[in-house]
Amino acid sequence: MAAVWQQVLAVDARYNAYRTPTFPQFRTQYIRRRSQLLRENAKCGFEPGLRRQYLRLRSQLLALRYGPLSEQSSFRASSVRSSRTTLDRMEDFEEDPRAQGARGHRRSVSRGSYQLQAQMNRAVHDERPPGSLVPTSVAEASRAMAGDTTLSENYAFAGMYHIFDQHVDSAVPRLQFANDDKHLLACCSLDGTLSIMTLSPPPPIVKVMLKGHAGPVTDFAWSLSNDIIVSTSKDGTLRIWNTEDGRCIREVVDPEGSELLCCTFQPMNNNLTVVGNSKHLLQVVNISTGKKVKGGSSKLTGQVLSLSFDAPGRILWAGDDRGSIFSFLFDMATGKLTKAKRLIVNEGSLISSISARSWISREARDPSLLINACVNKVLLYRVVDNEGTLQLKRSFPIQHGSQQLHSIFCPLMSFRQGACVVTGSEDGCVYFFDVERNTKAIVNKLQGHSGPVLDVSFNCDESLLASSDATGMVIIWRREQK
Repeated sequence: MAAVWQQVLAVDARYNAYRTPTFPQFRTQYIRRRSQLLRENAKCGFEPGLRRQYLRLRSQLLALRYGPLSEQSSFRASSVRSSRTTLDRMEDFEEDPRAQGARGHRRSVSRGSYQLQAQMNRAVHDERPPGSLVPTSVAEASRAMAGDTTLSENYAFAGMYHIFDQHVDSAVPRLQFANDDKHLLACCSLDGTLSIMTLSPPPPIVKVMLKGHAGPVTDFAWSLSNDIIVSTSKDGTLRIWNTEDGRCIREVVDPEGSELLCCTFQPMNNNLTVVGNSKHLLQVVNISTGKKVKGGSSKLTGQVLSLSFDAPGRILWAGDDRGSIFSFLFDMATGKLTKAKRLIVNEGSLISSISARSWISREARDPSLLINACVNKVLLYRVVDNEGTLQLKRSFPIQHGSQQLHSIFCPLMSFRQGACVVTGSEDGCVYFFDVERNTKAIVNKLQGHSGPVLDVSFNCDESLLASSDATGMVIIWRREQK
């Protein structure tokens, strides 16, 4: 069983967005301090039964204070007062002797939780008075941040706020705003470096350059607290960086000397990073020790190009260069990966991007996966069970035949009619699509890049959108103010 203090921290992290919504920096400080105190208390040797009781009570109190979270709906939950978290259910399975070594029983208890999650998302919406537009308290916060604007108005990005060209002539394959931050942005480049940029106070500047990789940097990820970045490179190394001074904290060399192509943090335990390489191998790495986790590896059919966890960190999807998406069950206690499902999107096509989301808006309440594959479309899938099985919901036309393009869900869980996703395209444009509009799904189209747009990223309140291209240019777009 996972250490109970880790489960307590996971519960706190899930509810952290509700704390002081106007001061996101406090939320970061809170969760870091909470982690420190829980680690210290874990060494005191309290009775396991007392720790489990504390976890249950804390989960119930948080649910009473802030309301239930849709990702954590339980089969036994019919109200806020009786709801318990997914982590509680995991603990229950461990306590049940039939669950020990009996995967069939465990699966029979939890089968259909993703369908149930979608049903409960709908139920919460249906219980609201007529005319009410917000499905959960998470969307209440989204509504306050977005303001009372229509879908088209909210995504009327037109003006260029700033252009960065420090990586000119070398493609910028990935860029990402820091977690819960409006003005901190990072990107990586095929020139072997990464940049951390600040957009406020003006003028926007490159805060620090991360130098050390001997080959093209293929991917990177921010930690939850934004104090470190991990990056992968074709030089066969994973590097951990201090984001304040740009210092390389640790270098992890791939023992097989293969090119490292993608990485992502485990969302509930940022001490673990999942890395994919050119020799078809997926591997969980402990960044504190630099060692690979026993049982945390698996082979795909091709080079591993893209990774994404679901919100609770229990399912990992991985895409390769042969058109397949694999789902893995992630053991929170050990870091072990268990292969679950495989979907062939299109034989021989690159799966260059995977993004997971629990729900998008009141119209799109199913757990979803957004996929970029080289089929001249961006694809939206439903997640239909808790083994990561996918069912195609919608597709949207873009130019995508060979480049490693990426797409994203909009960060705010919209209360409006409609819900948007944003993607790059090989025609040099950025496209906004409404996933619930049957015709004329394009909400906006941004033009300004001189090459294929490889990646896009929103800041936390959707006031800024960043996009990068194959020529090395990064454009920051500002939402029009009405």
